[in-house]
Amino acid sequence: MRNDFDFAPLYRSSIGFDRVFNLLNNAERLQAVDTWPPYDIVKTGENEYRIQMALAGFPQTDLDISQERNVLIVKGQKAEEKDGEYLHRGIAGRAFERRFELADHVRVENASLTNGLLSIELKREIPEAMKPRRIAIGSSAETQAPLQIDAERQVA
Repeated sequence: MRNDFDFAPLYRSSIGFDRVFNLLNNAERLQAVDTWPPYDIVKTGENEYRIQMALAGFPQTDLDISQERNVLIVKGQKAEEKDGEYLHRGIAGRAFERRFELADHVRVENASLTNGLLSIELKREIPEAMKPRRIAIGSSAETQAPLQIDAERQVA
């Protein structure tokens, strides 16, 4: 069952949300969901997040993490090892590429690989100009003095 949403009414009353509407449209077009490698996304604070990926058998040299605009890309390419003939291979070591869409002003703080678990720390840093600010309300008498006409002057 496919739901088609028409975002045209929202375009009439919103400005600058094109990216959000594109994300919603692209989400409908996603093909089969790839579940490997498994990962978790954890909110660790008000503006902090962590992505954890289970990458057993991948050394740090076989991983590549990059950020392009608002997309975080994690790639893994394991080098082939010829230690012998596998009778059973249950530990996945195939190449992968996982993409995460990031909101505006989210940046990668750091990444670490410990015991086969890749942890990527993210932080949302809202610029001062975009943070809510309080606007003082003043009376109109304080801002502008009324004009006064001098009636006492005599024209010569």
